[in-house]
Amino acid sequence: MTRWLMGIGAALIATLTLSSGGAAQDYPNRTVKIIVPFPAGGTADAMPRIIADWLTRTWGHPVIVENRAGAGGNVGAEAAYKSDPDGYTLFSAPPPPLVYNHILNPKLPFDPTQFIPLAVMGKVPNAILTNSPKLKDVKTVADFVAYAKAHPGALNSGTQGIGTTAHLTSELFAQMAGLKFQHIHYRGSAPAVQDLVAGNVEVAFDNIGAAGALIRAGTIRALGVATEKPVPSLPNVPTIKETVPGFVVVTWFAIVAPPKTPQAIVVKLNADIDVALRDPEVRKRLENLSAEVVGGSLDATAAFFKAEAQTWKNVITTANVKLEP
Repeated sequence: MTRWLMGIGAALIATLTLSSGGAAQDYPNRTVKIIVPFPAGGTADAMPRIIADWLTRTWGHPVIVENRAGAGGNVGAEAAYKSDPDGYTLFSAPPPPLVYNHILNPKLPFDPTQFIPLAVMGKVPNAILTNSPKLKDVKTVADFVAYAKAHPGALNSGTQGIGTTAHLTSELFAQMAGLKFQHIHYRGSAPAVQDLVAGNVEVAFDNIGAAGALIRAGTIRALGVATEKPVPSLPNVPTIKETVPGFVVVTWFAIVAPPKTPQAIVVKLNADIDVALRDPEVRKRLENLSAEVVGGSLDATAAFFKAEAQTWKNVITTANVKLEP
């Protein structure tokens, strides 16, 4: 009887292994969908479309992007999370719905920590931006810190909403530089940038993928970029960490798979996306978005997610960030 059970168990394992391997060998054999939880047109939408184009040509099957906006990325995230874990529905997003929205809202109907990280496509640097008449004599990050310390709580920092990357970056800078801002939360980046350009808000912490054209046109000023090294597209803008040591913050954009996606398919997706990210044409298109191309192994991607989750958890906890002001 024991031998019979052992035989049945071995046969079952072999069948499951062959089934999983067969599914991976046959994958994909139809359209693959990438859900993006924001409207079309922004960096979060543009990056996965670049990857989707390459995968479509390589696989010979369509890879499409479906925009499902709402609730700070949570609407699209929930749809992807609850989709069939067969590799035919993927999810692409910046940090909020992947690593910290669940900290802000523990009652989310999905657990982002269960997504399977496939690849970080690119990182776009954040910068300190201003066009305020109050700061016309502020030329450097050091000047800005000195002014903010001399006027505690007097400067407004514009964000795209409570709990967005811009908001948490502003909170982190305030913590590390020993400052205090009044945060003005807008409903999205467009009104926030509009008031920044008009000088109605003193400062904003935003990614240069969204603001790069305005910086280069001289419409707004970048006092510093939150990178390890100066950004080639903004060679005259120094790094913030020269004044505030250790302040390095980027907005990154990643692709993940729903929980329980077969490992063989996960491995294939990671490998193929990584090849895409090494393609010269793909790299050029991503770099045109002011992105640093990333990619890498599954282990490296998972470790990056874990580190980012801990960083922003610390910021949210220390600053006592709440969904309601």
